Parts: sequence; structure tokens; C-alpha cells
Amino acid sequence: MRARNRVASRERRRRILRQTKGYWGRKKNVFRHAHNQLQKGLTYAYAHRRRKKRDFRRLWITRLNAAVRVHGLSYSQFIHKLKQAGIALNRKMLADLAVTQPEAFSAIVAQVQPAA
Repeated sequence: MRARNRVASRERRRRILRQTKGYWGRKKNVFRHAHNQLQKGLTYAYAHRRRKKRDFRRLWITRLNAAVRVHGLSYSQFIHKLKQAGIALNRKMLADLAVTQPEAFSAIVAQVQPAA
């Protein structure tokens, strides 16, 4: 790559200020505040990409628990009976079925319940 006559420190500051576009107040246009906020934002982004997976799993479990209690089961009993029956549907798919297609979900519960 050819050498360009551009001040590196100014370019670094401009890059950080471009990344903080949309932040509120000084955090978008004062370099010191923008740099601190960008570091914090990137840290949160990294942590919350992992956190999101936990949050969705909790949501699916909560939805499943509510859906199977209508049928007289608890969540843990339902999951245990699913495994015994050899039905390999994950929590995401089961929760989606419970919300969007309750009759299909009821059929799965009925298939599992006689095993008790």
C-alpha cells in the first residue's frame, strides 16, 4: 500500500467519532467522552451477544411452561416425557408451536402424556 500524507492521530479520532455517531450529547462529538463511551459500548456489545442466547432460552422455557400447564403438566415433566418418548424438538421450535399453532402443540402433548 502506498504511503499517504495524512495525520494518523486525526484519522484515528475521526474513526472513533464516526463510530459514535448517534450517541447522545458530548458522547458523540467530544473525543474523550466519545472514546470512553465507545469502549463501554463495545464491551456491552460483546457481553450481550452472549446474554441474548440466555435471554431467549429463558423466554422459550417460560412460554413452554405456560403452554403445558394448561394440559396439566409442568415444564420439567414435559421435557422429561419428551425425552422418554424420543421426540427431538428443541425448546425454540416447541415454544414457537405453542404460540403459533396451539393445536399442533396439543397433539405433541397428547403424544407424550400416555407415556406416564
